[in-house]
Amino acid sequence: MMEPQTTPNVASIVETAFTWPKGFYSDGLHAGLKAEKPDLGWLFSKVPASAAGVYTTNQFCAAPTALTKETINHDHQLQGIIVNSAIANSCTGPQGKLDALKEQALMAKKLGVSQNLIGVASTGVIGEMLPMDKIKAGIAKLKQTKSAKVTEAVLTTDTHTKTIAVKFEIAGHQCTMAGFCKGSGMIHPKMATMLGFVTTDAKISGACLQDLLSEEVDTTFNQITVDGDNSTNDMVVTMANGLAMADEESLTPDHPDYPVFAQAYHEVLSALAKEIARDGEGATKLVEANVKGAANDLDAQHVAKAIVGSNLVKAALFGQDANWGRIMGAIGATDADLDVNRVDIKLNGINIVLSSHGVEYDEWLLRQKLAEDQIKIDVNLHHGFGKGQAWGCDLTYKYVQINASYRS
Repeated sequence: MMEPQTTPNVASIVETAFTWPKGFYSDGLHAGLKAEKPDLGWLFSKVPASAAGVYTTNQFCAAPTALTKETINHDHQLQGIIVNSAIANSCTGPQGKLDALKEQALMAKKLGVSQNLIGVASTGVIGEMLPMDKIKAGIAKLKQTKSAKVTEAVLTTDTHTKTIAVKFEIAGHQCTMAGFCKGSGMIHPKMATMLGFVTTDAKISGACLQDLLSEEVDTTFNQITVDGDNSTNDMVVTMANGLAMADEESLTPDHPDYPVFAQAYHEVLSALAKEIARDGEGATKLVEANVKGAANDLDAQHVAKAIVGSNLVKAALFGQDANWGRIMGAIGATDADLDVNRVDIKLNGINIVLSSHGVEYDEWLLRQKLAEDQIKIDVNLHHGFGKGQAWGCDLTYKYVQINASYRS
């Protein structure tokens, strides 16, 4: 796709309290899939919306994920999404596919829209069948509201909802973009990650939106990792109904305000990705790796993700141990083009490695900084102009406790 020709006015993109864009409605409730708390929800637009999606690359793609991919790829339009937690409807054979189609049909019938305008998403335990009697009864009770209950209905081991909303101007029209996601464990995406949903009342074609999502996901969701496991249900879907720009032409890369939309989209996706990393199962710290001086951006991204994905680095940060050798090991284990004599590393602003050698630093001060709930690892490879970021979390005892008893 074309590069934006102007610099977006970032000041015109304002984060707000969470609110749905014009024409979007949702609801969520407890349908009985979990012992308690919301486990079924929907999100929909009063008019068909342009749609884009990215999906798991895991070969055991879950039935609802495959169905939504097929639905969006048909003509890049959606009007609604039905989502459940607790049960993933993955590795469930032909019956799992029929159940996903049934969910799609039930929502379409209740809303009075075409079935091929409904997406389906599930998350939870793999290999268990959906209790369709509970799903059917739950869908019958869902209402057209402006509540944010659907943001709760997607959660599994998450400790809190993950939401963001921003406002921005396109051609003099105030537009809103709102997103939410779930993700805490089984996070190591190779295309999207977890379940993520973004809505906007800006007007953009499905094809253009797909190009932008595919581009943005590489520097946001694809750059997070919690535990190195790639889920069968990963999916990010965006819907744009255009109701804030009813009389305007659809945005394209040539539009003077396209960079504003693209920047708003990047900020929403980036914020959601960071929240997943921050809320990694058992985590006490958000870890951010910033790499510059790489031979190219791709090398920088690979190095950054290798650092935050290293279990040895993650465990050291949990223990507030400035064991920089583990960071060097993670860097060297990549296929990045390196000058092994010129690597610099900082931990929360303190130099610990210069020209690939350890330097003296205030051990007490650094330990204090490593006690903070956000750790920044800055790396300069001094080998080019490539740069990249990645996000992860520390590795704690609680991660093992959570995953040792996930089904109980």
